[in-house]
Amino acid sequence: MGSSAPRLFAEPRSGPSLGRLVAVAALAAAAATAGSGEAHDPDVRPPIARMDFVPPAPGSYPLHAIMRAPDGPVLDLEGRRRPLSRFTAGKITLLGFIYTSCADPQGCPLMLQVFHAVRHRVSEDPALREHVRLVSLSFDPARDTPAVMRHYAAAAPPNGVQWAFLTTDLPRTLLPILDGFGQDVRVELDARGRATGPLAHVLKVFLLDERAIVREIYTTSYLFTDVIVNDIKTLRLVSQPSRRILP
Repeated sequence: MGSSAPRLFAEPRSGPSLGRLVAVAALAAAAATAGSGEAHDPDVRPPIARMDFVPPAPGSYPLHAIMRAPDGPVLDLEGRRRPLSRFTAGKITLLGFIYTSCADPQGCPLMLQVFHAVRHRVSEDPALREHVRLVSLSFDPARDTPAVMRHYAAAAPPNGVQWAFLTTDLPRTLLPILDGFGQDVRVELDARGRATGPLAHVLKVFLLDERAIVREIYTTSYLFTDVIVNDIKTLRLVSQPSRRILP
């Protein structure tokens, strides 16, 4: 998660460009040369930091529309090509980008731990259970194949709350999705342009409403189970006007 690594993905922009082609090549090179490529055990979970604030009550605050979630082709656990919109619309969705060889305790392992905690809390609430899904989408398609993602999915047995583990077939397929979400990924390169370390990214988690509109973006500072669950409950109240608390 080093901030000194050069930027790999730029801000969203329309149409392909030389910068986008270079980014695709750099991601492919990183996947081919960086690290051992071994996935970390999804059952090894870092401790979640304690909150130093009390989150507001569900429905006592608005969650404004930020942007529409982008669409694009992804691969499910069976390797079938599906539109991402299949996993972002119709339910309140918590989506995060991961790569399974990430070893930073404040990166993907932290996100997975929070996702497990949120999923457990939602599963215990009959008013939420069928209206929420989680999505973990890899940005390391060369190593995170559907078979690898199936290994991660095995650590999240069925509990009534859907958790989709997705990947893509090629970096050029993934890049527009990352651009659309504004998710940065970086790679350290040597003087000859070869990858010298693992992928690095700014941790972001996206909360989408049932229309696939992003309503909140969490960074490490606010990635807490209570905050996320209250936001999910707030979106659920907004979708049921008769129970809405907001004025």
